[in-house]
Amino acid sequence: MNEKKNLCDTKRDQVIEELVSNGVFKIDGKQLYELPLQLLMQEYETFGNPEAQM
Repeated sequence: MNEKKNLCDTKRDQVIEELVSNGVFKIDGKQLYELPLQLLMQEYETFGNPEAQM
């Protein structure tokens, strides 16, 4: 269980780092670290898709 928690934290940290490197610091007025992984992943996938940004 502890290993799974660490894996989720690592994935979450990676997604946050990628979003920050692309200039995303807040989503819906909230800091990235305040948001759940699922919401971060949605934003990450949207950001990575140029058609969705238009």
